[in-house]
Amino acid sequence: MTILEKTESADPPPAQADSRGSKARTGSWRIVLVLLVAVLVCGILSLMIGNVGITSTKTIQVLFSSDGSQASAIIHNLRLPRTVLLLVVGLALGFSGALMQGQSRNPLADPGLLGVSEGASLAVVLAIFWLHISSPVAYGWFALLGAGLTAWLVFTISAVRGGPSPLTLVLAGAAVSALASAIITSIITSNVSTLDQYRFWVVGSASGRGLDVFWQVLPFIAVGVVLTAICTPAINLLQLGDDAARALGVRPGLHKFLGVCAVMLLTGGAVAACGPIGFLGLVAPHVARFVCGPDYRWVVPYSGLIGAIVLTLADILGRVMAGGAEVQVGIVMALVGGPAFVILVRRARLIQL
Repeated sequence: MTILEKTESADPPPAQADSRGSKARTGSWRIVLVLLVAVLVCGILSLMIGNVGITSTKTIQVLFSSDGSQASAIIHNLRLPRTVLLLVVGLALGFSGALMQGQSRNPLADPGLLGVSEGASLAVVLAIFWLHISSPVAYGWFALLGAGLTAWLVFTISAVRGGPSPLTLVLAGAAVSALASAIITSIITSNVSTLDQYRFWVVGSASGRGLDVFWQVLPFIAVGVVLTAICTPAINLLQLGDDAARALGVRPGLHKFLGVCAVMLLTGGAVAACGPIGFLGLVAPHVARFVCGPDYRWVVPYSGLIGAIVLTLADILGRVMAGGAEVQVGIVMALVGGPAFVILVRRARLIQL
């Protein structure tokens, strides 16, 4: 039996057993169904909870049949667009984080590693500073443009002989991210009006976003999801190294390029819709691996669904944790996501791929 035949017969690849020697964890469609139900429940809770509480019965009733009541106006005009946007953005960030960690073989990678988030932020700052843009919808287009140019720049810089490697991608991403951050800081510290507009966008929030923003970013995120589906089957072989993957019929350079494009579209769309949101793309894949093991054919879809769940719950928590005030979801993710990730790493050793 050849090496290729042995590899094909080992489908799916065996997951690593935990430190106690228990049965290896594997993914299953049953868990996918559970996560989908959890997404639905989180969506309903997001429609119910806020400064004005609405019962579950009333929520479901007016969701499918608007009756002109106050509850109907709140759900259809405010909470439904916000909830849909949160679910889609969480899905996009979960997917992009799993792709980044799998293709770079770096357990600390997240969508910000390639500088995509910083590039999108820089484009928004330049739009505010030079063009005096003030509309969140217009921010979205510039954020997408900045994310795309940054991803292309990082991929070009890191493409040494044989294509970009995990190390060159990380180094190029860190360098471009630092440069973009320096330019942003220099602009907002010297221009008060730009700072005033930028600081409301940069905290990360779905508050006040309408369905127009959702329809604007949906095509980019949809294409990113398709590219993710194309890249995912090869990630397990990329874990063996570029030479081994090439010997098994995978073209590492092509898959990494498609992966970078997917991360660009997913992260760019998410940042354009809600601003930069940290930790989610970092934490979701670790939680997914804890549930299903290291097989990326399960890690990627799990990460997307977990990202949608976590982001929606974080937004709900932000609505109730400060009484009548509201804490933006980006701040909640930083407050909750950081300590939660430390606990996960220390207790479950999720840092290991």
